[in-house]
Amino acid sequence: MGRRLELHELLCETLGSRNVYFQPPATISMSYPAIVYKRSDIQNIAADNFPYMQTTAYEVTVIDRNPDSAIVEAVSRLPYCRFNRHFNSENLNHDVFVIYY
Repeated sequence: MGRRLELHELLCETLGSRNVYFQPPATISMSYPAIVYKRSDIQNIAADNFPYMQTTAYEVTVIDRNPDSAIVEAVSRLPYCRFNRHFNSENLNHDVFVIYY
């Protein structure tokens, strides 16, 4: 859990605010711009049929009213990050990334 909290702080620093949410329930009222993230995969590297190294992948979504948000560029420059897709929902722009942390 320590690594996830490190990622949380990195995302807060990148966003420039505390509007970063890990698997938020539907009852949460979010402020925008925001970053929402969740665990999406765990990759094991094995030797002798036993995992000796694990990397967790997180799906990170930048949500902003501004379609040209500087936050998208800042997140895209994080280590082990790749852009996945973009979509609009309820007049908000969503840019989805995968980060291995």
